[in-house]
Amino acid sequence: MVTERRSVKEQAAFPPHCCIKETRAGDPASFQLSAGRGVEWSTLAAGGGRTSMSPSFKLRCRFILIFLVALRGESRYLELREAGDHDPFLLLSAHLKRELAGEPLYRRALRCLDMLSLQGQFTFTADRPQLHCAAFFISEPEEFITIYYDLVSIDCQGGDFLKVFDGWILKGEKFPSSQDHPLPTTERYIDFCESGLGRRSIRSSQNVAMIFFRVHEPGNGFTLTIRTVPNLFPCNVISQTPNGRFTLVVPHQHRNCSFSIIYPVMIKISDLTLGHLNGLQLKKPAAGCGGKGDFVELLGGSGLDPSKMMPVADLCYPFQGPAQMKIGCDNTVVRMVSSGKHINRVTFEYRQLEPYELENPNGNSIREFCLSGL
Repeated sequence: MVTERRSVKEQAAFPPHCCIKETRAGDPASFQLSAGRGVEWSTLAAGGGRTSMSPSFKLRCRFILIFLVALRGESRYLELREAGDHDPFLLLSAHLKRELAGEPLYRRALRCLDMLSLQGQFTFTADRPQLHCAAFFISEPEEFITIYYDLVSIDCQGGDFLKVFDGWILKGEKFPSSQDHPLPTTERYIDFCESGLGRRSIRSSQNVAMIFFRVHEPGNGFTLTIRTVPNLFPCNVISQTPNGRFTLVVPHQHRNCSFSIIYPVMIKISDLTLGHLNGLQLKKPAAGCGGKGDFVELLGGSGLDPSKMMPVADLCYPFQGPAQMKIGCDNTVVRMVSSGKHINRVTFEYRQLEPYELENPNGNSIREFCLSGL
C-alpha cells in the first residue's frame, strides 16, 4: 500500500483513476492495476489478488481488468465485489463533478490502458514503444461524447496509429452491436492517419466511445479534449452503475436500442408501452414475439455484444408491472426493437445481485444460462 497525503484542495484536483503497471515486459499476466485519487491507493493483480478499493473506482477498474483478462485469453469477467459491499456507486461523485464544473478545464496524462468518465484534456506521451493501447470513454446515459484532436505527433508512415471507435469493442465483440448501431462497422472506425486534422472532432452515437493507438517513438504522442453534449433520446447505453432506474423511449423511429449493465442483476419492469396488447412471456425454442415489429427482450451473457447474448425473455405486449427477473450473467441487456410506427417506452429498475442470490436462485431466475460460469 502506498499512501500520499495532500490538502483537501489538492485532492479535488486528482479525481479517481486506475493505473496499469507491467511487472514483466510483454506478459499480460503480470499487469498490476492501481486505483487511487492521489490520496489513497489500492493495488490489484490481474490474476485476482487485491487490497481494499473504494467503491467509486469499481466499474472503471472492473472494465480495465476485463480488458486485461481478454488479453490473457480468459473467457469471463473478473468479479471485483468486496464482501459485504454492494452499495450503489458512481464513477465520480456528484460533489466532485460540481467542484470541477466551475473550474478551468481538467487536465491529466492519458495512460496506455485507461478509462475516463470525466470531461477534460488528456495527453499521451510515450516513454517507450507502446504498441497495444486503448482508452475507454463513458458518460452519463443522456449524453453524447465528442473527441477533439488538439495536437497529434505520431509517425503514421512508421506504423503508428490513432483510431476512434464509435462504441466499445473487446475481444471482437462490439457495443452497440452491428444490429443496433446506425452505422456499418467499417464507418465506426475513424483513423487519424487517413483523415488527419481535416476532421478535428468526432461525436459518438451513444454514451461510450474509445480510442486505439500505437506509438513507437518515445516523446511522440497526442492531446485530446473530451466534451459531452445532451442526448434527448438516448438509445444505446452502458450503465455506469450496478443499480439504477431508467426509461428507454423510442419515438416513431425504426431502430433497436440496448441498455447494458455489466453485472448480474435483478431487473424489474414497471411499465411497458408498445403498439399492441398485454403480456410477458418467457422465451422458448421457436417461440418469442413472432412477426411483431415492436417488443422488448431481456438478454444475458458474458460478452459485450448484445447480438451474441442469450435471449432470456420476450416482452411482446404493453403492461403496467411490476414484472421482475433475476439474470445472473456478467452482462445483462434490456433491448427494445421498434418498427417506427409507434412511440415505445419501457421503464425498469435494476440492482446488482448479492452473493447469496447467485448461490441460491429462486423465483424467476436464469441459472442455467450464466450462473455456472460465475
